[in-house]
Amino acid sequence: MSFQFDARARGVIVLAAGGTGGHLFPAQALGEELVRRGYLIHLMSDPRVQDYGSKFPAVQIHEIPSGSINKSKPLTFVTGGIKMARGFLKARDILGSIKPLAVVGFGGYPSFPPLVAASFSGIPTCIHEQNAVMGRANRAIAKRVTSIASSFPKISKLPDGTQGKVVVTGNPVRDRVLVAAKEEYVSPTPADPFNLLVFGGSQGAKVFSDIVPEAITMLPRNILKKLSLTQQVRPEDMERVEAAYKKAGVNAELAPFFSDLPARIAGSHLVISRSGASTIAELAVIGRPAILVPYSFALDSDQMKNAEEYAHAGGGWIIEQNELEAERLSSLITKLRFSETELVSAAAAGKAMGRPDAALRLADNVERIALESALKDAGYNTPADDQSN
Repeated sequence: MSFQFDARARGVIVLAAGGTGGHLFPAQALGEELVRRGYLIHLMSDPRVQDYGSKFPAVQIHEIPSGSINKSKPLTFVTGGIKMARGFLKARDILGSIKPLAVVGFGGYPSFPPLVAASFSGIPTCIHEQNAVMGRANRAIAKRVTSIASSFPKISKLPDGTQGKVVVTGNPVRDRVLVAAKEEYVSPTPADPFNLLVFGGSQGAKVFSDIVPEAITMLPRNILKKLSLTQQVRPEDMERVEAAYKKAGVNAELAPFFSDLPARIAGSHLVISRSGASTIAELAVIGRPAILVPYSFALDSDQMKNAEEYAHAGGGWIIEQNELEAERLSSLITKLRFSETELVSAAAAGKAMGRPDAALRLADNVERIALESALKDAGYNTPADDQSN
């Protein structure tokens, strides 16, 4: 999609996000909606943005220095602190130059310096939390921001005193996801091809390269004959995974990354995936049954919480990574392949959980905090002022 930027735009809004798909995809979705409303978008991120930023609707992308801080590694307090300070100074200078109406952060440490700089500069700020557990960068800035937007009705590890700032918007999904969501789910009959999609988030997942090929080769012959498999595979695993499927005679399309993943989700009958926030949001909006394998080393078990939300809604099944065995996975795939009612029910339950209007809701919230700030600067009372009186 190409974006036309109007010199008569309504103003500038800055989006700040870590440079992974999980942070950038919802930021991109909000950016697409704000551009439609006439705003100019600037993005602040880290060098990883180059992998995903080509489709981002920004007039300019700024790389901001940042560093993570780990309590178990004291040296990171020095190295990370220095990088954060450099990031703050660079973000402050940029914000002073472009004078945005608001700054919206999507988590990840690269979002922290721009939000701090905006806060000190009196610019309205909003953070969006994609996960059911608030991330560390968002927790660190939550008390300073104007508003907190949430994907889920309840957020774990929300700092004390910030509940009143929370607005539930859902997790914004990109325009291409909304297009894919128009394709209705049709479960396969025993005579139809069975489309299985396997992916591990934007970075892939080694465990799927280790376990899924073995599980697939254990499937009954009548399933293998009709199986159409698409799997994301890391480059370092490609040769061995490709060889395993070739030996088993499996019809498989393998790649390190699929730029058209939403369309592939829509074309699948069953998904096997991680349970990052953007993955869950896209599965829900499109409405597809999923076997979820949460990343087991996440610091706050956020992927497990996300998976539980989707599974409890009826959209999928959870297998913890330490319990992911080829025989168990193969057995579940076999069961679901011939459970038409169960697949249709899971697809509908997942879709019922989806929030296709999340970008609209978040854009409304960003406009609200920007307008309230402008009114306050002009000497008018805002709804927040009236409530406090």
